[in-house]
Amino acid sequence: MRKTSLAAALVAVVSLFTFQIACQPAADTNRSESVAPNTNSGRETVDTAAIEAELLRIENDWPRVIKEKDVAAVGRVEADDVVIVYPDGNVGTKQQDLNDIGSGALTADDIDMTDLKVRVLDSDAAIVSGQTEIKNGKYKMPDGKLMDITGKYRFVDTFARRNGEWKLVAGISTKITAQPATTASPAASPAVTPAVRASPAASRPAASPAVRVPAPTRSPVATPAH
Repeated sequence: MRKTSLAAALVAVVSLFTFQIACQPAADTNRSESVAPNTNSGRETVDTAAIEAELLRIENDWPRVIKEKDVAAVGRVEADDVVIVYPDGNVGTKQQDLNDIGSGALTADDIDMTDLKVRVLDSDAAIVSGQTEIKNGKYKMPDGKLMDITGKYRFVDTFARRNGEWKLVAGISTKITAQPATTASPAASPAVTPAVRASPAASRPAASPAVRVPAPTRSPVATPAH
């Protein structure tokens, strides 16, 4: 009788142990045993210095691009859907830039890129502003006539990183006009003529020429293509 009771108790313990094991959730073999702690604070790390260096390199290369008629550089830097606004208010395209650079329609004794500033928005977007000075610049019109595009231009270029490469997606420039001296009457304060802000006199992607001109049908108000 005692042996029977002891055996029954042993069976009960084993059954209870087996039941507890069966009730345990199955191990997830799809998960790693050790999970690395999440150290991401939710904020993206942006290498601002590297982005600034690359975009400044692109902008400073425009004078060479124009001089050497480097259409390959224009093709690499400008996005296919780039929007270019010239100083005269007209809108240009990548194809227009390729045609102007390749044909040598744009010429200048010298092109200086100055006052360049880069504003990084995030890892894939940035804006570059600056000034382009074109010395003895000429633009050859379709009818063969030469237009003088000498002068100083202020520009703003917008870049986006696409497939790991920086592309110029929009550019606008305006010619810097000299403000006439004003002799104000005692009763009135001198009027200040603001600089005409219109199209990109020289707004180009990281590789576009420092002088942007409008399509052949319009007057090429030099559009510095960085």
